Amino acid sequence: MVKFFTSDGKISSVKIGSQLVVLVALVLGLVAFVGNNKTVTLNVDGKVSSVQSFGGTVGQVIKGAKVELQPSDRVSPSVDSHVRNGSVINVNLAKAVKVSLDGAERTINTTSPTVEGLVTELGVASASEVSVPKEAQLAVTGSFVAISTPKTVSVVADGNATTTTTTAATVSEVLDDSGLSLGASDRSSQPGNAPVVNDMVIKVSRVDASQTADTTEPVAYETLTTESAELFKGEKTVTQAGVAGTTVKSFKLVLVDGREASRTLVSETVSAQPVTQKVTVGTKEKPKPAANTGAGAPAMVNVAMWDKIAQCESTGNWSINSGNGYYGGLQFDVRTWLGSGGGAYAPNASLATKAQQIDIANRVYAQRGLQPWGCGWAASR
Repeated sequence: MVKFFTSDGKISSVKIGSQLVVLVALVLGLVAFVGNNKTVTLNVDGKVSSVQSFGGTVGQVIKGAKVELQPSDRVSPSVDSHVRNGSVINVNLAKAVKVSLDGAERTINTTSPTVEGLVTELGVASASEVSVPKEAQLAVTGSFVAISTPKTVSVVADGNATTTTTTAATVSEVLDDSGLSLGASDRSSQPGNAPVVNDMVIKVSRVDASQTADTTEPVAYETLTTESAELFKGEKTVTQAGVAGTTVKSFKLVLVDGREASRTLVSETVSAQPVTQKVTVGTKEKPKPAANTGAGAPAMVNVAMWDKIAQCESTGNWSINSGNGYYGGLQFDVRTWLGSGGGAYAPNASLATKAQQIDIANRVYAQRGLQPWGCGWAASR
């Protein structure tokens, strides 16, 4: 028990009263202190802490915790709400997140604390591929998130066509996921860094530039013409037959999916030289046909003999052109016909009458016998 005495040892009522006032004030202050001090749970973007605060509103508690709010931040309950001991305050800070959605970049303002919340907020498929873990926190200072949504893609390669659903962001990733590797010369219908879009078709062409091919081609021969006064104009004789040469060409091939797409000449070698054809042409003027004076036809001598020979030579066709340089029933060549005077009748024997042909045959017979006719033996039958 506390007693209050004066200097002379007597109890002082004045001192007792003043001391009681002080004591009561201290007690009341302590009660006020205890009554205003609250323990509040503060959750800032998932970071939870217990805060001792004398603040009466949510805003005062947040400020006391040294959290600076921006107008776009989200606070629950509102900043002007009163707090009690044990209250929970949730603060979601605003963030500007750069998002690449299927290759298209844009900046998203969000208060979601995690990547998963951002993905949900964007409304993309849950099976989408995200560049960072979904549980990762978004930074207030800025984050980057790449999202690739599921797409249907067809891949045509090596004779096969497959359709698949993928979240790969680029064509290269699709080919890798399909187990397809491109050789140094192979081609893809879409660039490797092209973003994948829904219903895309990617065709892989296998290019083989290692093959070669050889071909043998003819080389045309030249023709050398020589004039001769021994032959009539229009006559010609081949004195040396022309022979085509050969050349071997080597090509470098480009095959696309096994089919030849192009060839490039690499080398060319002449394996056999052509042989020049030599031709002699006549310059001698042909005798002019005799004028028709009304004279009778030439005498028909040895007719039976010539009929037999003609039957053997031309089956008895006195106007035949055999196409091999021989004419008429007795198969005169032009040189013999004209040289024996046949030009007085016609340019060749097939255009002359039977009597005219027999007339020229008798002239030849008088000089050379039946030697010019291979069928001369028929005359003896």
